[in-house]
Amino acid sequence: MSKKYWIIAAWLLLPATAQVQAQELEAVQLYSQDELLALIQTNSHLKRVRDDDCQLVRDIDARADIMQLPAYQFLYGDMLAYAVCVPRNVERGWDLMLQAAAQGLPEGLEQVGRYYHIGRFVQPDVDKAIVYLREASALGNLKAQLRLAQILVDGHGSPVDFEQSYRWLHHAITADGARHKQIQHLLSQLAQKMPPRVVANAKRPLK
Repeated sequence: MSKKYWIIAAWLLLPATAQVQAQELEAVQLYSQDELLALIQTNSHLKRVRDDDCQLVRDIDARADIMQLPAYQFLYGDMLAYAVCVPRNVERGWDLMLQAAAQGLPEGLEQVGRYYHIGRFVQPDVDKAIVYLREASALGNLKAQLRLAQILVDGHGSPVDFEQSYRWLHHAITADGARHKQIQHLLSQLAQKMPPRVVANAKRPLK
């Protein structure tokens, strides 16, 4: 019997469930850049990797380490930090997160800033948190804008940042009712720290 027919015969002898599982394994495709960013923005990227039975680890690693794609650096850094489909390696994971941030990925900047703020994987450092969160905020990351505003309201940072932080939140767009209320609350608190003319200036339409 030729090798071709032997393979076909072996396939037909597999139980139906095994055939279905094999087909599912073949169907898993590597995420596109847009798809991965959407997963990251909804914080479902690690769940997706688990749901795909950890089949794409090598491809993700290659795109993070060799191709140095920031979205994949973010993803693989998180996988290493939280031991998702790979052995835990916080040091390497943190380095990849920093690389993603250094390439200007808004989600990477926000995450590094958040971790410096809450002291996850690193010692708390509000000054470093503000630097990263400010950059992410300037790129339109709403999570960063909210966290930065809360840090300023709590008495950290410089008054120089108040107007810009107010401007970002005043012009933010969200369909989330709870987040909308959070924005209103932070705007009210920031407004108390600035003269009325500065608040009025922050409300002007963006150019």
